[in-house]
Amino acid sequence: MIFGSIWPAWAEPPRVDPSLYRVVTEIEGLERPWSLAFLPDGRRLITEAVGRLRVVGSDGTLDPTPVGGLPPIYAAGQGGLMDVAVDPDFPETGRIFLTFLHGDAEANNVRLVSARLQDGTLQDMRVLFTATPKAGASNHGSRIAFLPDDTLVLSLGDGFDRREDAQNRANTLGKVVRLNRDGSIPPDNPLVHRPGTAPEVLTLGHRNVQGIALDPTDGSLLITEHGPRGGDELNRLVPGGNYGWPLASGGVDYSFARVTPFASLPGFEAPLLEWTPSIAPAGLAVYEGRLFPQWRGALLVPALVEKAVRLVHRQDGGITGQELLLAEFGERMRDVRVAPDGSIQVLTDGIDGRLLRLLPPS
Repeated sequence: MIFGSIWPAWAEPPRVDPSLYRVVTEIEGLERPWSLAFLPDGRRLITEAVGRLRVVGSDGTLDPTPVGGLPPIYAAGQGGLMDVAVDPDFPETGRIFLTFLHGDAEANNVRLVSARLQDGTLQDMRVLFTATPKAGASNHGSRIAFLPDDTLVLSLGDGFDRREDAQNRANTLGKVVRLNRDGSIPPDNPLVHRPGTAPEVLTLGHRNVQGIALDPTDGSLLITEHGPRGGDELNRLVPGGNYGWPLASGGVDYSFARVTPFASLPGFEAPLLEWTPSIAPAGLAVYEGRLFPQWRGALLVPALVEKAVRLVHRQDGGITGQELLLAEFGERMRDVRVAPDGSIQVLTDGIDGRLLRLLPPS
């Protein structure tokens, strides 16, 4: 069992010795890159929040022409084109999944679609899910993860100024939802038969989940989510669980006041880790590659405010410590993925983002 603990961000963890890895800059000049995914043939997909899907060839070169056929995308604030995920059955289906903001400045929310990627365009696009209700502010981000039972999960923000809706079971703001890959609702969802509850809901009480990963040690889902100025969390998802936002949180609001006087309350799931002040965790990966055997089983958490990737070490089900990767670059880290070859690949944030590849020193 992992015991919950507060990890103060001001107590900066030690930095990983840069001599233990080398960094290759593969791509530069990306405009607000958000997510990275790997295709079976060695190509990679990168989303840019401004509304472009890019292809990096198996030779490491960026195709100058974005993928065609994308749906209309509302790009504003923190939103736009967000996650990209490759169907586990891609060799048979040719399908990828995308999340993005759908709507306009008055009313928008996250939409999930799938489409076949063929000859540089998206074809046979299917709208699988649209979060409800639409909010006036640009919504927080979303991530996709596939489960072994052929379902998928999708994280959804709380609408920023509609935080109380994270506790409203009737809608999908501030939730993680579980769907079949065709967008239908699995009949064994934990709250599917509860009156007044949206049947898609897997868990509730979230603020802004921007990292989600399947833990290979036990098959559970791990998430990272932003607090405002504090109260960032690492959580293990329990089907049907309530994670407290905004009633129970260590979060510090943008006014510097506590979001709530209650750091915990009965009936709410406690975080495995909490970071205050905020490090702004923007993704999550579990390292299971072969190139860095000393990090196997560790969590990789890219942080925007902290401008590093947190390496969260684990042993025998417990968290044993944290270190900072790439802190020497001083750049906002947006996404991190473990490539099939075991390299660690990182997207930096901003209007001139980069794709970095971490390899052993020799």
